[in-house]
Amino acid sequence: SSGINAEYGDAEPEEDQANAAPTRVEAEDDEVEEQETLKYGAKHVMMLIVPVSLCMMLVITAIRVITMYDIASQQTVYLVYTPFNDQNKLTTGSPISDAVLNMLIVLGLVIVMTCFLVLLYKYRCYKVIMGWLFLSSLILLFMFTFLNLQEIMVRFNLAMDYITISLVVWNFGVMGIISIHWKGPLLLQQAYLLIISAMMALVFIKYLPEWTLWFILGGIAVYDLFAVLCPKGPLRILVETAEERNEPIFPSLIYSSTVMYTVAMAEGEPVSSYNPLTSSTESSPNNSPQDRATMPDLEPEEQGVKLGLGDFIFYSVLVGKAATADDWNTVMACFVAILIGLCLTLLILAIVKKALPALPISIFVGIVFYVCTRWCIKPMCDQMAISQVYV
Repeated sequence: SSGINAEYGDAEPEEDQANAAPTRVEAEDDEVEEQETLKYGAKHVMMLIVPVSLCMMLVITAIRVITMYDIASQQTVYLVYTPFNDQNKLTTGSPISDAVLNMLIVLGLVIVMTCFLVLLYKYRCYKVIMGWLFLSSLILLFMFTFLNLQEIMVRFNLAMDYITISLVVWNFGVMGIISIHWKGPLLLQQAYLLIISAMMALVFIKYLPEWTLWFILGGIAVYDLFAVLCPKGPLRILVETAEERNEPIFPSLIYSSTVMYTVAMAEGEPVSSYNPLTSSTESSPNNSPQDRATMPDLEPEEQGVKLGLGDFIFYSVLVGKAATADDWNTVMACFVAILIGLCLTLLILAIVKKALPALPISIFVGIVFYVCTRWCIKPMCDQMAISQVYV
């Protein structure tokens, strides 16, 4: 081949010059694209690490401050869908067997409710979904806010009349409902979503038996793999249906790093955005003239990331359960493990560029870190402290 190139040496420079220009342009475009990918990739990581960290710290603070979440307090009441426990006659006598049975009941309930939600969305029962989500937010923002506020006042020996408490809870709850289900500043909406996630995590920590909680964490992580990645998984069907209709899902189900509003159109269909763990540029609102006329004050959505509130909840459950053990080494190990798992998930997301489950890696890494720190590192450190051995 070198001989042939030499034979047509006179024509070679012109061909090289003709081909060199587009090659340089393509190289520059690739370099710019790579720089933007790195830039937005790091930005997206921080957009998720900060709120996840805040949610977990909120749960840790609540457990350390509010006495009713203390592991030392005698627990006599559990959730109704965990009937196998030591406070109930319906028990197998083994905590592991009880935990497995409770996990199967909870997972079955989660699967049934998720499929029900998918069916409602598939058949465009948006008002039913909105009512369901509105009622859930109402209970968390009013009833659980009042209960936690009452416990905080008992903890710090503060006095407040019921009229003042009612006004505080009313203003807090109404503002949250408006921010989540209608319109509000982005930071306010994000703050309320984190508060709701933390409250739900505290409910699980308080009212689930200890062994059941750990088995549920593992079971939910496995189910998340099936629900998102399996072709017939309910969450995957939900995502595909939303993409076919070119309309994402309700903002009260997910945390978004960019502004999202659910606006009722003339036909009663919402406009929002969704994916379990993905970039918001993968989906866009409907662009019909009717849609544009319905929401004249909404600007195009910026590039951002979204994470399901369920992921926030179970991240916080894991760290919060570690906080009940009164060992800061275990808490920090689980905290760091979840953030490492989240970063690994985002790295895989950048490679495959499709919706991914956010729970499996973080939960399994967190459980491994919890077991190693609680049952290996902590006893070793305690023994070293007793023996006055310093490293």
